Amino acid sequence: MEKHEQAATASACYCPALFLAAPASGQGKTTITASLAHLLHRNGKTVRIFKFGPDYLDPQILEKGSKTPVVQLDLWMAGEEWCRQQLYRAVVEYKADIILVEGAMGLFDGTPSSADLAAKFGIPVALIMDVRAMAQTAAAIAVGLRNYRDDFDMIGVIANKCGSNYHAKLVGDALPDDLPLLAALKRTDAVQLPERHLGLVQPSEQGENVIEECLEAGADLLEEAGIMTHIDNLKDICFRSQLIDMPRCDALAGITIAIAHDDAFSFTYTANITLLKDMGASVCFFSPMKDNSIPSLANALWLPGGYPELHAKELSENTNMLTSIRSFHKEGNHPIFAECGGFMYCMDTLIDLDGNPWPMAALMPGTGTMKDKGG
Repeated sequence: MEKHEQAATASACYCPALFLAAPASGQGKTTITASLAHLLHRNGKTVRIFKFGPDYLDPQILEKGSKTPVVQLDLWMAGEEWCRQQLYRAVVEYKADIILVEGAMGLFDGTPSSADLAAKFGIPVALIMDVRAMAQTAAAIAVGLRNYRDDFDMIGVIANKCGSNYHAKLVGDALPDDLPLLAALKRTDAVQLPERHLGLVQPSEQGENVIEECLEAGADLLEEAGIMTHIDNLKDICFRSQLIDMPRCDALAGITIAIAHDDAFSFTYTANITLLKDMGASVCFFSPMKDNSIPSLANALWLPGGYPELHAKELSENTNMLTSIRSFHKEGNHPIFAECGGFMYCMDTLIDLDGNPWPMAALMPGTGTMKDKGG
């Protein structure tokens, strides 16, 4: 893969890109995408990853691989024009050598789907498949998915969790010449990320170097499987600039927004924080679990979602922080935006998964109850 060259005009640029999709959830998309980014970064490439659809957890893993912020692309939530501009900015402003996009669920699931996004921007698709319980049938599924629509380009298959070299050969031999086996990855516990309700366990809650070691092992597998030969042969994609309406750059001038960020509260989108800064706001972060108070310069508060039910004891016992938040609220002239887990934190009580009640900030009456994996 040669270093991309930007177009002579200011309205277009060129960069290799790959869309990593799958027939369903649970095939290994996030682990393989992050491992591939880690391999590319290890080889000196600047990688920008996008995640298709709304997702708070996968981007945290993907950022560990790319070492750069991950932005979500969603044609319904953000629109085609905004998505187009983000891809363009990745190359022009952030100097990406390659763009990776991780899909969501199955290739055609949802409206719009991963396939819709790949087709819209002409990004070739690599199909990731967990082949543990099949061999030649994997080829039949891959060909069926490739032929289901004719408006996108599927360039090959990554066979995940192969039981042996012979198993990988069965899959590869069954694939047609125009849909090759890009990589066959052996089954190993060294490349396995822990999960729980809502998805993968956050990197911050795992042991030191756990994610790094996993992605290093995944990068080694991909390299041994010869994936770089195919990456180096990716063609440049033309990404065009898109004029979009932007809010005034001084709309939030003088506002300092304190954003809760720790193991209990981490469900934020990079693009939202970037937008706040683009509108003139200053942003700072604090931990409701560990800090004693809201940052003193803050005149607005954002309590995002996360896992307060898993850290209810620590949140409840940090009485200094609870007092600080109540005082901030009582002043009456500071906006507080609380969503999902952050909203539960604002209630009187949070009942954890074991049925234990924990006093919370009590900014509003109510009790949040966690019953099971359904929430």
